[in-house]
Amino acid sequence: MVARDGNQGAPDVETVVIGAGVVGLASARALAMAGHEVMVLERHGAIGQETSSRSSEVIHAGLYYPLDSLKARLCVEGRKLLYAFAEENGVPHVRYGKLVVATADDERPRLAALAAAARANGVTDVALLNAAEVQAREPEIRCAEALLSPSTGVIDSHALMVALEGHIRADAGSVVLNTSVEDIRIGPAGHFALATMSSGAPATLTCRNLVIAAGLGASRLGAKAVTASSTRYIPPRTYPARGHYYTLDGPTPFRHLVYPLPREGWLGIHLTLDIAGRARFGPDLEWQDEPSTVFDAEDGARLARFEQEIRRYWPGVPEHRLSPGYVGVRPKIYAEGEPSADFAIHAEREHGIPRLVALYGIESPGLTSSLAIGSYVATLLRP
Repeated sequence: MVARDGNQGAPDVETVVIGAGVVGLASARALAMAGHEVMVLERHGAIGQETSSRSSEVIHAGLYYPLDSLKARLCVEGRKLLYAFAEENGVPHVRYGKLVVATADDERPRLAALAAAARANGVTDVALLNAAEVQAREPEIRCAEALLSPSTGVIDSHALMVALEGHIRADAGSVVLNTSVEDIRIGPAGHFALATMSSGAPATLTCRNLVIAAGLGASRLGAKAVTASSTRYIPPRTYPARGHYYTLDGPTPFRHLVYPLPREGWLGIHLTLDIAGRARFGPDLEWQDEPSTVFDAEDGARLARFEQEIRRYWPGVPEHRLSPGYVGVRPKIYAEGEPSADFAIHAEREHGIPRLVALYGIESPGLTSSLAIGSYVATLLRP
């Protein structure tokens, strides 16, 4: 990829999106639909190899997020868009519904508050169920009360990303793999000059518009863009947080997703089902200095903690049926012990750099919100 020394004239491409996870691909699709010439750069050899391929694949309803936050608005909008996109494009998905359980009477006020917050966010189909009503739906679950969210489901995230990539290419866009962005400069004409590395070969690519949707690498790239400008803006710092998943061997007795009540910005060890009905539990929450997807069983201590958490709502969890699954790393923009943060989608108003949109802290519900985030990014880069 050898580019012109193009900051004096026309750039090589109109719009570059850095990162081919679900949010980068959704943003590129929305931009291509809006008429942009789009190129997506991905440092890995396939799309969605970091955060997007290591999640619970849940389509969230929008229960948990503060009123009028980006997470609340984009999750509720994105959920509707995602179900419609999946139907139209044959992306496998299942609307299982979710039970958020209060495992003791003293948790009931928090459950009622969650129901009220959900309705305020526009999630109008939630309902409180008593213990007998929960047992009728899920005989293995024990709780004092539960909140039913019928619009929660799961989706095949890989099939979703393949479909998004297909839309990008159909609109004359491109997705370039094995290409990392090492540096960002800004030329006299205001074009971005991206120093790239592809299969060991350095090159420079120029563009008029730039979207940083690089997940765990967003803060590093945002800092490089700021260094190239005269702004005093400081990008949010990314704090990697690892989460382990265990899979349930053999058949599952459940028909719904099951979540404990959230606490301290963490949704707890929850039960999810994939599109084939297989059960998995997780993630836990482990803050890191550097991201790692290596599964650390801690000589059985991690499994013991999982089983203890699961027994709060499934007392009959059998021994020796949980196997190590996989590890995901979430790009959080708040440190351990701090309040959870909203999505940070920063454009010129925030950082002072024209035609740059940088996305930080796009963790859950990023998958659910992806199409709505893409549309929002496209509005920020209107001509």
